[in-house]
Amino acid sequence: MYGEEPPGAGPASQQDVRRRNLSLVLRTVRERGPLSRAAIAAATGLTRPTAASLADELRADALLVEQGTVSSGRAGRPGRALALNDRGPAGCGLEVGVGHLGACVSDMRGEVRVWVRRPAANRGRSAPEVLTELTAVAEEALRRAAALGLRPVAAVLAVPGLVGPRPGTVVRAPNLGWQEVALDRLWRLPLPLTVENEANLGALAELHLTPARHFVHVSAEAGIGAALVVDGQLLRGALGFAGELGHVPVRPGGRACPCGARGCLEQYAGEAAVLRAAGLRDTGGDAVAELVRRAAAGEERVRAAVLGAGTALGIALAGAVNLLDPQAVVLGGAYAELADWLLPSMRRELARRVTVRPWSPEALGASTLGRRGPLTGAAALTVGRVLEDPGLVRGGG
Repeated sequence: MYGEEPPGAGPASQQDVRRRNLSLVLRTVRERGPLSRAAIAAATGLTRPTAASLADELRADALLVEQGTVSSGRAGRPGRALALNDRGPAGCGLEVGVGHLGACVSDMRGEVRVWVRRPAANRGRSAPEVLTELTAVAEEALRRAAALGLRPVAAVLAVPGLVGPRPGTVVRAPNLGWQEVALDRLWRLPLPLTVENEANLGALAELHLTPARHFVHVSAEAGIGAALVVDGQLLRGALGFAGELGHVPVRPGGRACPCGARGCLEQYAGEAAVLRAAGLRDTGGDAVAELVRRAAAGEERVRAAVLGAGTALGIALAGAVNLLDPQAVVLGGAYAELADWLLPSMRRELARRVTVRPWSPEALGASTLGRRGPLTGAAALTVGRVLEDPGLVRGGG
């Protein structure tokens, strides 16, 4: 139940209890609002004076705003409805991709209000150089947010690589050429920064769209990443590196992979592999958009390349389904845009290989977010942290 300590934890301080109750009120208004103070008390089980005091504190921090009056159905004057503020505290998402930089700002309702995305050839560039350019992108997003009355309280940065136990460190991002880089120490804006794997953030964004609570989210840019969601929570693994689907072997003894192994999925279903199979060495721009355009136009070699990628993905994901027993598998990122041509061969492989448990072809689908997932998820993660600890808007917590 909300407010209880986990087993083995010490007693909660009065400050801890108030923080949790502030979160309870804020999340209740987000899920059920607008609500009067009396309705908040009824929904949360708090006393009316306590609920009113907490609501007023959240109003003072610009997290809640008063709207029109609502009747409580009881004698006395009607109360004023409280709703999440669409101005004030907000979440900021940032992204470093192999071929782009991005920033977005979401209000406390989770609505993306600002979106900035720029092409950038980041492969092989130094982290300080990339972070300098990302800062300019972030500053543009923050200027637009300020014009809307939004004030991000923190930022989450999505990267295509392994993020270590220390929240600001990228352990390895092979498609960028980075290793053991402390990105938070290169960050110069006065906005707290944490770093997260882009596939994980895509999955977090998907949590708001799918009824499934147990699913595998697969995405691709230059590499292939996956995120495992179990009971609505990310499964990170012992060292935080769970989800490296791109390095699952699908053809033992096959092509050499930069990771040092052979036959990895990335060598058959990654962007470079698909372009090679399609005969497209240099698209001169957005490679995924070019693949989509040519596949839609009926180019047989491109369609065959994407079909082959789907076969390899189906083989790898059959192992994941048999091992993890998810409700669904969701294609995100570039794969979502290529889903029309990927899904048939993926479904065929899954039907052939997932035989020890029920499996429906409809359990495999594509995200509506496409390549917007990681950046959207980054902003949503920041908003979620404020919902769990409203004191963050004052630099507390």
